[in-house]
Amino acid sequence: MAAVKSDIEIARMAQKKPIMEVGAALGIPAEQLAPYGHDKAKVSADFIHGLSDRPDGRLILVTAINPTPAGEGKTTTTVGLGDGLNRIGKKAVICVREPSLGPCFGMKGGAAGGGHAQVIPMEDINLHFTGDFHAITSAHNLLAAMIDNHLYWGNALDIDVRRITWRRAMDMNDRALRQMVGALGGVANGFPRECGFDITVASEVMAILCLAEDFGDLEQRLGGIIVAYRRDKTPVFARDLKADGAMAVLLKDAMQPNLVQTLENNPAFVHGGPFANIAHGCNSVIATKAALKLGDYVVTEAGFGADLGAEKFFDIKCRKAGLKPAAAVIVATVRALKMNGGVAKEDLGAEDVAALTRGCANLGRHIANVRRFGVPVVVAINHFTTDTDAEVAAVQDYVSRHGADAILCRHWAEGSAGITELAERVVELADGGQADFKPLYLDAMPLMEKIETVTAKIYHAGEVTADKAVRDQLAAWEAQGYGELPVCIAKTQYSFSTDPTLRGAPEGHVVHVREVRLSAGAGFVVAITGEIMTMPGLPSSPSAERIFLNDDGHIEGLF
Repeated sequence: MAAVKSDIEIARMAQKKPIMEVGAALGIPAEQLAPYGHDKAKVSADFIHGLSDRPDGRLILVTAINPTPAGEGKTTTTVGLGDGLNRIGKKAVICVREPSLGPCFGMKGGAAGGGHAQVIPMEDINLHFTGDFHAITSAHNLLAAMIDNHLYWGNALDIDVRRITWRRAMDMNDRALRQMVGALGGVANGFPRECGFDITVASEVMAILCLAEDFGDLEQRLGGIIVAYRRDKTPVFARDLKADGAMAVLLKDAMQPNLVQTLENNPAFVHGGPFANIAHGCNSVIATKAALKLGDYVVTEAGFGADLGAEKFFDIKCRKAGLKPAAAVIVATVRALKMNGGVAKEDLGAEDVAALTRGCANLGRHIANVRRFGVPVVVAINHFTTDTDAEVAAVQDYVSRHGADAILCRHWAEGSAGITELAERVVELADGGQADFKPLYLDAMPLMEKIETVTAKIYHAGEVTADKAVRDQLAAWEAQGYGELPVCIAKTQYSFSTDPTLRGAPEGHVVHVREVRLSAGAGFVVAITGEIMTMPGLPSSPSAERIFLNDDGHIEGLF
């Protein structure tokens, strides 16, 4: 039997079209594309602005069960479904996030789909791409530098050095930078103070870029970032430091969506990349809205399991951008469901219908949660060669008892030909008028009550705990006029609880909110729970150890 090719080997064999041809198929004139080589381009803001009078297509969300080391293939299914919709004669556009260098060189490796369902050029997308993340990092750190510079030159804004909330950022997993003391070395280097780094995908600048409707909205949101507080507890904004204009300039090109293609030459927007476990987990609003004007169906993803990505997609992105999803796909694998049922990773190759059935409780919880938002659901079983007929049938029977369909998808191995059944079912759901989208909570609900609502209704927690300082901080923000913002809960992706080892569908667990952060520019309040970190660390054997250039100058090890 021939050896199975790696994702990067498959991507390297692709017959790419010039990006101008991909754009032309969507109706984008060549002069409205800024090419980055022959296979990627940015779409101009003027062209996107000119689309405003066109009707919108149908928005399809792809989400998943809680991730496991066994893999789920959410991005792979997103890409495969987009290809599948085009294969059955529909005009479909894919919208996904840009990968972060942190997990690329850490635990996960590449994140541009997999097998025969990928967006390309895979190497570029996973590495520096068009420089968007570098621009976001630079804008974030410009603001940090201007804060310390303001302190050095007299602190005219009367910033309380103990209450500076703006940290620095870099797009790499580096636990040593989580908590630091900066400005050491004497008078010439400024005032020593405690500081630290977050990963770029957790930056409020990333969230702002992904939620901004246009360049003017971007600059206004940047100005609204709260960087510190004075001794009287009043906030200091980025606009007070006159940083917003320069930050927006650094983001001028990054605001323009990136157009690439799939292995089957279908159009894909890859733009923005906030993590869903520590940020809001969705690609940019501007890319999604542009795609809705250009295609009849838009397939987009939200990070990690539906308890994180889908909830934030619905409660933050759709709420803020006025989006109304028509259908949702929940990706599951037999392997991951068996892990949720208690099977160790090394034992996943053996048939175990009993463990699979136990693990299906996780899938059932996600189905119910997505329906809670008024969005119709179909389950995609992302096929692995070790899956047995009995295991696939068990998943399908379980989902059928929950009033939905579970469709076996072979897009990883077969491309669009292996996912046409799912594509046809998605069209039926999206065109069927069943969707009645509504967010989980009202804007007017108090912030702590919003957190409690998400944890009770989505996580099935029995209690939310928070120190008095956290509750007082939320009350203070409500008094300052931020009470109507949605909440963005930072939580482990591996469980409905805050314990990453508690798989399946736990009930009655306790969620402890240990810190809250106000992202006033982005327009949400972050609640940090459990042991989740906004600057991840590398694993004991990071992917970086296995990534290198071969003798032909090609990248190896990028999955």
